[in-house]
Amino acid sequence: MQRSFLLYFLISAVGLFFIGRLFQLQIVKGVEFDPVHNAAVKIEYDYPERGYIYDRNGQLLVANQLSYDVMVQPNQVKSFDTIELCKLLKIDKEDFIKRFQKAENYATYLPSVFLKQLAKDDFAFLQEKLHKFNGFYIQKRVIRDYPVNAAANVLGYIGEVNEEKARTNDDYEQGELEGKEGVEREYEKVLRGRKGKKYYNRNRFNKITGSYKNGQMDTLPESGKDLTLTIDIELQMYAQQLMNGKRGGIVAIEPSSGEILALVTSPSYDPNMLVGRDRTKNSLILMNPKNPEKPTFDRALLAAYPPGSPFKMMNALVGLQENAINTETSFRCYGGYRYGGKAIDFMRCHCGIYDSPIALKTAIAKSCNSYFSNTYKKIVEKKRKASESLDIWNKHVTSFGLGGYLGYDLPSGSPGLIPDGAYYDSRYKYRWSASTTISNAIGQGEILTTPIQLANFTAAIANKGYFYTPHIVKKIARKPINNPNYTIKKQTTIKSEYFEPVIEAMHEVFKTGTGRWSQVKGIEICGKTGTSENFIRINGYKQQLPDHSILVAFAPKENPKIALAVFVENGGYGSTIAAPITSLIIEKYLNGFISEENKLRETNMLNLSLQDIYNYYRPKNREVASREE
Repeated sequence: MQRSFLLYFLISAVGLFFIGRLFQLQIVKGVEFDPVHNAAVKIEYDYPERGYIYDRNGQLLVANQLSYDVMVQPNQVKSFDTIELCKLLKIDKEDFIKRFQKAENYATYLPSVFLKQLAKDDFAFLQEKLHKFNGFYIQKRVIRDYPVNAAANVLGYIGEVNEEKARTNDDYEQGELEGKEGVEREYEKVLRGRKGKKYYNRNRFNKITGSYKNGQMDTLPESGKDLTLTIDIELQMYAQQLMNGKRGGIVAIEPSSGEILALVTSPSYDPNMLVGRDRTKNSLILMNPKNPEKPTFDRALLAAYPPGSPFKMMNALVGLQENAINTETSFRCYGGYRYGGKAIDFMRCHCGIYDSPIALKTAIAKSCNSYFSNTYKKIVEKKRKASESLDIWNKHVTSFGLGGYLGYDLPSGSPGLIPDGAYYDSRYKYRWSASTTISNAIGQGEILTTPIQLANFTAAIANKGYFYTPHIVKKIARKPINNPNYTIKKQTTIKSEYFEPVIEAMHEVFKTGTGRWSQVKGIEICGKTGTSENFIRINGYKQQLPDHSILVAFAPKENPKIALAVFVENGGYGSTIAAPITSLIIEKYLNGFISEENKLRETNMLNLSLQDIYNYYRPKNREVASREE
């Protein structure tokens, strides 16, 4: 009797245990059941179209095309003829093993890309044979197509998500694509849309037996949203052509809105190079750190250069605001500015005005180093401590967006450098003066700015004291952006009345000053040329390389429509290369064509190449160059 009771008790206990466990699995944990990690459920993804990208005038810049990837789910693979599959995929056995191990290491229960982007002919042939290989199937994907070979730095590219992100982010699976640079990266969530999912039950023979939960968990794909950019692709392509054979950056902005009209880095590359089966091979070339051209380095956003003479306008504005000078203040120039007792303590000047009073308008038009050295000295010596004065100077300069990230909607950027009092206190142990930092007077020394910062600085002058944060996207899904970061004015610390004399002087630059040879009939251009010194160190010794050619400008003088900065590395005087390029871009944008009288200027700039200079000063040649000089 006791044995019989014990047997009944054990059977009941085991039965209750199983009932409880089933209740826990199906009722309690059923709500949390994850079909992704269950071998009895198969998931099919339906990938949406990625959003299209257009320029400000509606021209298509980025479209989509179908791609076919071979997928594998390792835990579904059964014995098969490896040699036959290798022949079908056009790979060798060693490559096959490597790819399969990578898929197993990622996750045996999840599908991953085995071979991506099949040719259309290969896809059609393989599709007929793939039923013989359990665990392998073909997945359609959408990849990018670039109808226009331009603006690669703006558009960016898409590439595979890394394994870590695929494991931890539910929105992505291994082998899926995401934006990696440019607009593709910054607006990834907007562009990518949402993939659809269909869940199927399958039996132990891996055959689908029906929809999982009658399709209650299935979702439809949602296409990505289209973007309309602020850039004018015709202007972008023209500016790129003008930069052929040259290195540097060009940024053009609409002052009244902060919209970026052109964002050029040179050299660049065809965006289609990072699409398709050759993407890996091309990326190794383009992104090789030893590639002297650095085509993927966005010089317009990342390259920090000394601004040179265009920065003189900044010191003029600070001087006026701080009452260090007024429009009638004059200084004499004796071929340069002496700031110390040694023979080398002399800053040369090429204004051509000797021993005569020079006022603000002429100083900007003729780019007088002596005038702005005296102005900077007065600014720094206004307070008892030089560091206090320089902090005030720094506050004014940084209010124009210099020395920091502007907050534009692109993922790349460099803050540049605008030193303050603490910077020099640390460097010179509190023993410094205006003379110690006099190179700041002419945009040299420690000051560093990017082309987009200088273009924004110029737009602020054109607006007489304010700017809008530069941005690259104009509309999302055909609706104008409504981001206050891009629609609210940013005021500088300089009063509006002090901009008028500076603007008049910038106009004089193109009438009688250093930019007079690059005038455009019928367009009043206001600008400032610049020549930025360029040094490197070889074995601890400082060596000067050919100067950078710079120009900032806006036009027309009244109601400006375009403000821009042009940097040409090792281009020499600003008036010889940057100025004609600037005037051509302005004429092209405002008039839509280049006049006959400026055709020769256009031909000269389109055909001008500085490649011989770049080749000569490549790192392997620099030691030879230093010995010869």
